[in-house]
Amino acid sequence: MTAALVLASASPRRCELLAQLGVPFEVLPSDVPEEPLAGESPEAFTARVAREKANEVATRRPAASVLAADTVVTIDGQILGKPTDTAAARRMLRQLSGRTHHVLTAVTLRVAAVTEEIVVASHVTFRQLSDTEIAQYVDAGESLDKAGAYAIQGEAESFVISVVGSYTNIVGLPLDEVRALLERHDLLAKHADAPA
Repeated sequence: MTAALVLASASPRRCELLAQLGVPFEVLPSDVPEEPLAGESPEAFTARVAREKANEVATRRPAASVLAADTVVTIDGQILGKPTDTAAARRMLRQLSGRTHHVLTAVTLRVAAVTEEIVVASHVTFRQLSDTEIAQYVDAGESLDKAGAYAIQGEAESFVISVVGSYTNIVGLPLDEVRALLERHDLLAKHADAPA
């Protein structure tokens, strides 16, 4: 095993997911701004933010291995970040209603001088939502700190018709890919029952 692992995120969902892998880690959130640059694609944006989070935390913990992630919801090439208020949350959910959108999570792992980055995409289809359903969901308070104004592991689960790809990616951390990433850098013991 190399140096201790630091998760550069304050997200309780990411903490819960990473804990499922059984690797000890410390939480040290990054304060990197999450604003897209002009003309930046959703993939480039989320990869850049994850990289900047990892780099910023690594300057504070240079001896540690740092894992950072960033998740965005995208539809029609547009990035749907965390809504600024309830009106924005309602607009986002109306935009997602009855359609398929994409959830991208970029993960950056810094181990000493080595940096590895991945971007994982999942596809989510919502059923048609009524204005009443959207208003009730937003008023319940689950929307405001979530990309795309919803949490698939919460009440919004009832909105979903189908998921293609990693479910944990939509929650905020693609576990299979993160497990492989940590194993490649000797931060997680390989499972004895895993295929060779």
